[in-house]
Amino acid sequence: MPFDILLVDDHKIMRDGIKAILKTGNEFHVVGEAEDGAEAVVLAKKLRPHLVLIDINLPKLNGIEATGEIVRHCPESKVIILSMYDDENSVVSAIKGGARAFVLKRASDHDLLDALRTVARGGSYLSPQVSDRLLNRIKRGDQDDRRTVQATDGLSPRELQVLRLVAEGKTSKEIAVLLDLGLQTVRSYRKTMMKKLGVSNVAGLTQLALAAGLTRFSTSVPDEPVEEEVPAGAFAAGASAGGSRDVDAD
Repeated sequence: MPFDILLVDDHKIMRDGIKAILKTGNEFHVVGEAEDGAEAVVLAKKLRPHLVLIDINLPKLNGIEATGEIVRHCPESKVIILSMYDDENSVVSAIKGGARAFVLKRASDHDLLDALRTVARGGSYLSPQVSDRLLNRIKRGDQDDRRTVQATDGLSPRELQVLRLVAEGKTSKEIAVLLDLGLQTVRSYRKTMMKKLGVSNVAGLTQLALAAGLTRFSTSVPDEPVEEEVPAGAFAAGASAGGSRDVDAD
């Protein structure tokens, strides 16, 4: 019996190309397709596929964030990340997020099928180029010996998700829908993050998210006051991290 696959990529031509590769044999069957991370999570919960093949760069929720949600809701589904890039941080984040494999888009058809077969049998897989880079990094001794600690290191995976979405201009209502959370829960995350990071506004959160590499997109901050209260001691740090305006356009 073939393994069911949920295919997630925001480019149809990429999805069509992968489907063509999979049709060369009878081992895998594409049961669904999604164009963004949020849709992928919804379909995974509905279809319960054996495998989820997902691009790392996606609208709404990115591939790593979607992986975390899929693994949480559908632990029986195994996730394979596809990426154009082989930087170590993306690889490590993907594996920590629950992915069982990391495959480069420039990999051969054989490599992709090998990854799918390996994961379907319960194993893990890294593209050869990725394996070499990580091995060299470990040999250099800087895998765990980080000389600088980012301010965001103290945040939970869920808080990092909310931080990225806030930095990209999403309102609390939009974040609640994307992450399937209650509105008050999202507001609580925002308040907790501001306290942990010592900022008082979205501009400060955005600057920290950019500095940590959580997002490449920054947005302007409208003149709407935030509803949450922030400890007074946080405002001085917040001013230095990006002004004094905040927004929660709910």
